[in-house]
Amino acid sequence: MNPRFFFAVKLSALAFCLAFTGCMSPGKHPVEPAGAKNVFNVRSFGAVGDGKSLDSPAINEAINAAAKAGGGTVLVPAGVYLSGSIHLQSNIHLVIDAGATILGAPQSMNAYDETEPYTLGGYQDGGHCYFHNSLIWGENLTNVFITGNGLINGGGMVRSDKLLDQMCGFLHDGIPGSVATNLPPVRLGNKAICLKLCRNVLIRDVTLFHGGHFAILVTGCDNLTVDNVTMDTDRDGIDIDCCRNTMVSNCRINSPNDDGLCPKSTYALGEWRPTENLTIVNCQVSGFLEGTLIDGTMKPAKSGYGRIKFGTESSGGFRNCTVANCTFRSCRGFALEEVDGGILENITANNLTMMDVPDYAIYITTGKRNRTPGVTTNSRMKNILISNVIADGVGKMSGIQIMGLPEQPIEGVRLENIRLISNGGGTAEDAARVPKELGKGYPEPKSLGILPAYGVYARHVKGLELANVTTSFIQDDLRPAAAFDDVQGLEIDNFKPQVGDGVKAAVLAENVGGVTIRNSPALEKH
Repeated sequence: MNPRFFFAVKLSALAFCLAFTGCMSPGKHPVEPAGAKNVFNVRSFGAVGDGKSLDSPAINEAINAAAKAGGGTVLVPAGVYLSGSIHLQSNIHLVIDAGATILGAPQSMNAYDETEPYTLGGYQDGGHCYFHNSLIWGENLTNVFITGNGLINGGGMVRSDKLLDQMCGFLHDGIPGSVATNLPPVRLGNKAICLKLCRNVLIRDVTLFHGGHFAILVTGCDNLTVDNVTMDTDRDGIDIDCCRNTMVSNCRINSPNDDGLCPKSTYALGEWRPTENLTIVNCQVSGFLEGTLIDGTMKPAKSGYGRIKFGTESSGGFRNCTVANCTFRSCRGFALEEVDGGILENITANNLTMMDVPDYAIYITTGKRNRTPGVTTNSRMKNILISNVIADGVGKMSGIQIMGLPEQPIEGVRLENIRLISNGGGTAEDAARVPKELGKGYPEPKSLGILPAYGVYARHVKGLELANVTTSFIQDDLRPAAAFDDVQGLEIDNFKPQVGDGVKAAVLAENVGGVTIRNSPALEKH
C-alpha cells in the first residue's frame, strides 16, 4: 500500500474557497467567513499544504493566536501539511478536516522538539519517558480537542526507541535504576499524538497511520474521551497510562507488530498512579499488515500482535475498568498482566468475539518483574469477571490461562458463557509438561511455551468459577480440556469439553481443594 494514497485527494480551488475561506483574490491568504472570529485557519498564518513546505511553524502560530484570544478552533483544511512538532495549548480545538493530512517530517529535517530532561530512572522504556519529541503534543493542559475526518500520517517518524532507552537508563531484561548516561537531548520523533497531565481531552473521528512507537500516548490524563478513531500503525495503537475517567469507544485499531489498545501504569510520573475508571466499548483490534485495515485489504501479518492488553507496565495497577462489545481478528486475545508490584482489581470484560487468535484467547497473570522503585508488595489481582466470549481459531499454545504467584494467588475470578475453539495439535508430551513459574520474566505466554491443557489452565488461584464453558478443537489434541494446579475453591458448572480418545477431560493436581462440580458429566465420571 502506498501511503500517498491517503493525501492525494484535494479540494478544487473553488470548493476550497466556498467551504473554508469565502471568496478571495488570487494569491492572498484565505479570509475566514463572517462570524468565525474564533476560527483560525492555518493557511491564514502561512501554511501551504503542498506536502513539501514545512508547515508546523504556521500551525503553531495559529494555535498561539487562538490561545491569546482565549481559545478557539484551529482549522487545518484540505491539503498535505508537512510538520514537525505541533504544540497544543489549553482551550484549543484542532480540526483536521476531510482531505487534510498532517504528515510527519523526515528525521533529517530536525523538525521535532528536543526531548525534555528526565531523571526518574528507566523503570519503563524510553518511549514512555519523553513526550516533547512527538508530532502533536501537549502537557499540563485543560480542554484539548482533536477532531475531524482528516488523516495524521506519521511519515518520517520512527518506531524505535533504543536511543531513548539509553538516555533514561532502561534495561529491558535487567533491573532498571537511575539514569545511566549523559547523552544530550535528541529530536527523535516517535509518537503521533502525545498528551501528559492534561484534563478534559477529546480525540474523535481522525485517522492515524504509521504512528511511530505510539499512535496515541496519554499519560496522567483525566476525563479523556477517544471516539471513532481509526489507527493503522506499526507499533502500539493507543497506550492509556496512569489515566483516570477514560472512555475509549467505537475505535478500529490495527497494530501487527505491537499492542493495539493497551492500558498501562508506569512510573514515568515519578509516583505509583493507577489507571482507573476506564471504559472500553465497541472497539475492534486486529493484527493485519500495516495499512491494510485502511485500504480494506486486511492482509494477515506473521506477528499478529494487536490485542487489548492491561500491562505490562503496572507499577500503580488498574482498578474499576470494563471492556465490552469488542472484536479481535488475526491477533492475540485479551490480556491482564500485573507484574510490577501493583494491584489489578474490579475488572469486567463482556461480549468479546475473536477469530484467528495466535497464542491465547484469554491470558491472566501476575509476576514479580517489579519495575518499580522501592516496591515492597507482591503483584496482586482480584475480582475479575469475564463473560460472553467466543474465540475461534485459537493457537496451539494455550486457550485460557490464569497464573498467579505461589506466594500471592489471584483471587476471585469468574469465567462464564465461554465458547473456545482451538486449532488443536497438542501431543501427549505436551500434556505432560509442567510450565515453569513466570517469576521475574517478561509476561508473555511464549516464555512458558505450550501448556498441558488446550482449553483452560489455572495455577495459584483462590476462588475460581467456571460456568457454561464449552471447549473444542479442529485438529486432534491429546491434551485435556482443562488442568488445575494449586487452586483453592474451584467451582465448575456446565463444562462441556471435547476430548480425544483416552484423554481425561480435566486434570486436577493434588493441591487443588474445595472443588464443586455440577452439570458436567465429562468431569464427574473422572
